[in-house]
Amino acid sequence: MTSSRNPVAGRLRDAVHGLRGDGRGWILFSVALGWAFTLGLRFLVPALLPQVKGAFDVTNATAGLAITALWVGYAVMQFPAGVMVDRFGERTLLTASLCLSGVSLCLLGLSPVFAVFFAASAAFGLGSGIYGPSRGTVLSRTFTTNAGAAFGITLAVGSLGSALLPNVATAVVGRVGWRFVLAGLAVPFFVAAALTWRVVPERSTAETNPAAADRSPRRLARDIVNTLSDRSIRLATVAVALLLFVYQGLTAFLPLYLQTKGLDQQTAALLFGLMFITGAMSQVVAGSAADRVGMKPVLLVVTAVGVVTPAVLTVTSGTAALAVVVAVLGSRMAVNPVTNAYIVGALPDQIEGAAWGFIRTAFFLVGATGSTFVGFFADAGQFDLAFLALAGLSAVALGCYALLPGET
Repeated sequence: MTSSRNPVAGRLRDAVHGLRGDGRGWILFSVALGWAFTLGLRFLVPALLPQVKGAFDVTNATAGLAITALWVGYAVMQFPAGVMVDRFGERTLLTASLCLSGVSLCLLGLSPVFAVFFAASAAFGLGSGIYGPSRGTVLSRTFTTNAGAAFGITLAVGSLGSALLPNVATAVVGRVGWRFVLAGLAVPFFVAAALTWRVVPERSTAETNPAAADRSPRRLARDIVNTLSDRSIRLATVAVALLLFVYQGLTAFLPLYLQTKGLDQQTAALLFGLMFITGAMSQVVAGSAADRVGMKPVLLVVTAVGVVTPAVLTVTSGTAALAVVVAVLGSRMAVNPVTNAYIVGALPDQIEGAAWGFIRTAFFLVGATGSTFVGFFADAGQFDLAFLALAGLSAVALGCYALLPGET
């Protein structure tokens, strides 16, 4: 009866119900929880930038380099992590990623000088970088008929972590300090690692790929190049690389940008969190919608909104109006589960992990420079111009999605 009155809620409930059974619900829960901490911590530093800059006496551009180092570390780890997925399986890599991330958080909190903070940021990127490829392949293998919904829920939980952790941090940082916040968050990483080791199954002999260990670098490169000859995969990869560049630029400095429009740090953090909450809802809806109506229509609609909102943000003022625009801005996150499911689903099984890791390395390396790009504009007093440039890059990504085949 409720479903008939609210068909959207009914369809979402049906999609979630189809993700349970045979231990799949626990797998989804553990993977999503680990992703919530992994992603949330990457957006905690932007929320704490005023304290970090003050502690080390660095500029916006220099602080942006620390965020770039985190994302570069994350990016360069994608390909080796993808190769290791084919050889060792997801359970080992997911657990190792969470443990290494926890250790690097301790280093971040204990950094005596900015050089150590910079290195610890890169270390967190490297450790957390193992998580992405194994997260994608375990979801694709576990949820063969509803991967869009599984990706959507996982990334939505990650977005909720991105909304919650920065707000909690900014609420308590004045009392406990940014160092204690970062080092203390190592604990839930270790808890999530223990849960992941317990509930994520090891790959069976039939699911592992022993040939991955014996494949020569030349053959591996040839197989990946052959995979990338697929025009649809190339277009989707270019689009997501551009959108990730935009996303990194927006999220690295959005709290600081909102403060230049007259908001205090706590209010800016609340709006920053609001963006991730609407992003989470959008990811669940988009993932489910892509399973029903196809991926291309969803990608076109979401990306079109993402073209407009950064430009609108530059001419918006007032807390209420900014809250509305920032909330709509969060909907751009919905491209992530759909594009991830699209690309992973198109990859050959025998090279899925390595190819997905290589592709992720490519688009994360591009995306990693987004924060430095916006940081230089910010130091020149040209925040608005940077956001307009990001809107233009989103339009190019929209064009790439428009060239995808109609049926996905």
